[in-house]
Amino acid sequence: MVKIRLKRMGTKKRPYYRIVVMDSRAPRDGRTIEELGYYHPVEAEDRQVKFEETRVREWLNKGAQPTDTVRRLLNKNNFTIKE
Repeated sequence: MVKIRLKRMGTKKRPYYRIVVMDSRAPRDGRTIEELGYYHPVEAEDRQVKFEETRVREWLNKGAQPTDTVRRLLNKNNFTIKE
């Protein structure tokens, strides 16, 4: 199964995450299929999340399942996910 999830990067106490498409069995920081955007939790509110809406929509149409955290980030940025 393919998932849209976060991949942790950065240093200790200064994390940032990439929103990626990965095999659900792969480790958190393992090989990705495609990078769709990023999430910087320590940045200003308006610069925290950025993602390619068209690519996210294509992966969702192909059957990729977002994790709860990614679903929350997408919904927070006015990107609706149809169930």
